[in-house]
Amino acid sequence: MASATSYTSLPETKPQIQHIINIPEQIEPLLPDHCCIYKVPHYLLKLNEDAYTPQFISIGPFHSDNSELNQEKQKQRYFSAFWKRLSDRKVQALVQYKAFLEENRENIGNYYSKPELCKEDQFVDKILLDSVFIIELFLRKSNKSEQKNDHMFTTSSICKITQRDLLLLENQLPMFVLEELHKRVFLGDNSNKENHLSFIELAFNYFEDYYPHKLSKKSEMIKNCKSCKHFTDLIRFTYLPREIQVNGVNPSAQFTPCPVEYVPRTATKLNEAGVSFEKVEEGKSYLDIKFINTPILSWFLCLGCFPFLQCFRVRLQIPLLKVDQVTECVLRNLIALEQCHYSDQPFICNYVSLIDSLIHTQEDVELLVDKEVIVHELGSHTELATLVNGLCKHIVVTCNYYGKTTKELNEHYNNRWKYYMGMLKSVYFRDPWRLSSTTVGAAVFLFAVVNFLRVIGVFSPKY
Repeated sequence: MASATSYTSLPETKPQIQHIINIPEQIEPLLPDHCCIYKVPHYLLKLNEDAYTPQFISIGPFHSDNSELNQEKQKQRYFSAFWKRLSDRKVQALVQYKAFLEENRENIGNYYSKPELCKEDQFVDKILLDSVFIIELFLRKSNKSEQKNDHMFTTSSICKITQRDLLLLENQLPMFVLEELHKRVFLGDNSNKENHLSFIELAFNYFEDYYPHKLSKKSEMIKNCKSCKHFTDLIRFTYLPREIQVNGVNPSAQFTPCPVEYVPRTATKLNEAGVSFEKVEEGKSYLDIKFINTPILSWFLCLGCFPFLQCFRVRLQIPLLKVDQVTECVLRNLIALEQCHYSDQPFICNYVSLIDSLIHTQEDVELLVDKEVIVHELGSHTELATLVNGLCKHIVVTCNYYGKTTKELNEHYNNRWKYYMGMLKSVYFRDPWRLSSTTVGAAVFLFAVVNFLRVIGVFSPKY
C-alpha cells in the first residue's frame, strides 16, 4: 500500500517578507521621480571617462570633493564681485534665496541620481556658491567690458574648457535653482542692460558656440525653450529638429520600432546606387536629415546628371556636421542623458547611429567631406571614422526617429533596377567630362551601327 503524502498546511494569514528573506518591507525607489542629473552609467563611462569628467571646474555635488576641480578661490572671487553688484534690497533677496535652498534641500537632492548627497552639511553652501558663480559668469559673458581683466575670458583655453565643463551631465545644477536666483535678485531691476535678459537668454548667450543653428535663429529657440532641466538638456534642445522645438515631442507619432533591417548601407555603397549626398543650407538642426526620392522619376535617376533634370536625382540631404576636438565630449554627454532620461525620445542616439551607419571606412568619410556634408579638424579621415564608430558602442534604443528614412534608403538600394541605374550614373555620368565622353562615344557607336547597316543593305536612308 502506498504511503499517504503529507502536506504542510498554509497559514491563514500572509507571512511577513522577513520570514522568507532578510530584506526591509519598504525599499526606496532606485531613482527619485524628479531625477534628471545622473552619474554616467559604467558601461558608457569606461569607453572614454575623460569625455564625462570635468577638467577644470566642478559644479554640483558629484565632483565637489575633488580639490583639483573645486576652484574654490575663483568661485569666492566671483561671489564677492556678485555681492558688489547688489543693492541693500538685493542683498536681502540673496539672503532669502539661501533660505529657499535650505527649505528645498531635499527637493534639490531629488534631481540627482544620488539624492543622499543633500544630507551633507555643506550641501546648501555648495549649491549657493555654484549658483552665484554661474550667474556672475553669464553676466560677464554678456558684457564684454567686464571681461578685460578676467582670466576666465582672456585666457582662451580656460574660457573654452569652462564652457565644456558646464555642459557635462555629471556637472549640473537644476535649472530652476539658477532661475530662482536670477529672478529674486534681478527681476524688475532696470539699472543694467544685462539685467533685461532672462536667465535662459543669458544661458543661450554663454553656450552659443555649441549650437548647430545660425545666431539669427537664437531668438526663436529661446522662445520655444520652455522646460529645459539643466544645461546638458539645453544643448540637447538646440540639436532637435525645428519642428520638434516648435510643436513638442510625440514619441508614438515621430518614432518607429527599429529592427535590424533598418540599418542603412554605407555612404560609398549608397553613392554607388545613385544616392546623392547634399549639404543643407546653414541654420538647420543637425537632425534635419531628409531623403528626397520622387517615386516615378527615380527609376531613371541617371538622367539627374543633367543640370536641368535635377528632379530625377535621389538625394539624401544632411545638414553640415562640424567636428572638432570637443564634438565627441558633447555628443557622448547628450547620448548619456538620453540613455538615462529620454529612452523613449532618443533623437541624438538615432542621429549618431545613422551617421555611424554611413561611415565605416576612410573612403566613406572622404566622400562625405567631398560633398561638404562633414568638415573636421581631426588628424585624418580614419581618425574621424574611428571616433564616429566608437560613439555608438553600448547604446540601446528601441525606437528610431529615422525609421522611415532608413527603410526608404534600403528599399532603394535593394531595388536592382535602381541600383543598376545608379551604377550607370556613377560610371558614365559622374561628372561633365565623363558625360561628354559618354555622349561622344554613344554618338560614334550609333554612327558606326548605321554605317554597318548601310553597307549590308539593311538600312538605306532616302534623301
